[in-house]
Amino acid sequence: MSGKTSWAGDRPVPVTLAGDHVRLEPLTQAHAERLKDAVGDLHQLWYTAVPAPEALEAEIDRRLGLQAAGSMVPFATCLPDGRPVGMTTYMRIDAANKRVEIGSTWISRDVQRGPLNTEAKYLLLRHAFEALDCIAVEFRTHRLNSQSRRAIERLGAQLDGILRSHQVMPNGTLRDTAVYSITAHEWPAVKAGLEGKLSQ
Repeated sequence: MSGKTSWAGDRPVPVTLAGDHVRLEPLTQAHAERLKDAVGDLHQLWYTAVPAPEALEAEIDRRLGLQAAGSMVPFATCLPDGRPVGMTTYMRIDAANKRVEIGSTWISRDVQRGPLNTEAKYLLLRHAFEALDCIAVEFRTHRLNSQSRRAIERLGAQLDGILRSHQVMPNGTLRDTAVYSITAHEWPAVKAGLEGKLSQ
């Protein structure tokens, strides 16, 4: 973790979080060109919303606008050498109830199913619980996105429920949203489990 960062009024302050396998940096337009290469064909997946290469600048602007409004803290997901390979955020920020969601996440295919995503979630969770003093952290995904749901469950998150017909997807289909969470009292056990995975 880079410095001590917590809430600035009703929002978390942007921070850089670094581990052995990943570096999470405050998102800027300087990341756009290399993120275009990282997207590959992920934007063609029907069950998730990944920006197409030509839409990346607009998506970064959208996320930065939400940051300015206090409802999101966006990160570029980078390799330790600084190469951007994806994006993630704190979103649905609820300062009064000390809750955030980790979401709007994607990473390039070449780093999927490796330690990078596990460590990124570990760093975000550790910061949320230990620096932001959150009482709960949420994860949301399409009910039919089995890869994402398995990854969330491997973190130690519990299924809270399914929001049926929750969102209209870009292709016009309706998304049922699976909502998961980790609570503050669960964090010590979840943290030990993640640290065990990362040490293997």
